[in-house]
Amino acid sequence: MKYKTVIFDLDGTLLDTLQDLADATNHALKVNNMPLRTIEEVRMFVGNGIGKLIERAVPKGTAVDLREKVLQDFTVFYKAHCKDTTGTYPGVMELLTALRAAGCKTAIVSNKADFAVQELAKEYFAGFLDAACGEQAGIARKPAPDMLLAVMKQLGADPATTVYVGDSDTDLLTAANTGVPCIGACWGFRGRDFLVAHGATILAERVEDVLELCK
Repeated sequence: MKYKTVIFDLDGTLLDTLQDLADATNHALKVNNMPLRTIEEVRMFVGNGIGKLIERAVPKGTAVDLREKVLQDFTVFYKAHCKDTTGTYPGVMELLTALRAAGCKTAIVSNKADFAVQELAKEYFAGFLDAACGEQAGIARKPAPDMLLAVMKQLGADPATTVYVGDSDTDLLTAANTGVPCIGACWGFRGRDFLVAHGATILAERVEDVLELCK
């Protein structure tokens, strides 16, 4: 294998979490008497952590304390409902199985809140990951390289044989800032045209293409 360590984004890459994120967002907006958002709006809001998601979802000019209240309402609801409609993309488990069989280390680095990353990793990927890291205090979130570097250090990964897989401009920047290549996940929340427009040069049209790109 050309790459010995394959690290994935979570939302829009391994898991289709969009409906649950939209439901939690609209629950938090509704209980605070704010206009709801479409699922396509939420699709473009995610990727930079739940704080930024809520900042983008609330009306412009919303006071900071009210925005924090919406974030709290989102967090409480999402903790209870993060698995209602979420599921793996077709081919994901087969990909992870093949990578593990080839001797690759696999991990998740996500801007999703760490409590949700750990819950979802345990639910869907138990035995298929060597590490999982979500947004948490004390470590800069993507596109800063800190989270990815921390997981690479944990795994003893060589940057020369490590690749990051993600579906957004944030993922492309994270990989660039870390000094590793990025495989753009065209099946994810942003799509192929968006990834190309933001500089992606390695593209996986389908989940199964990742394995070939890692060889």
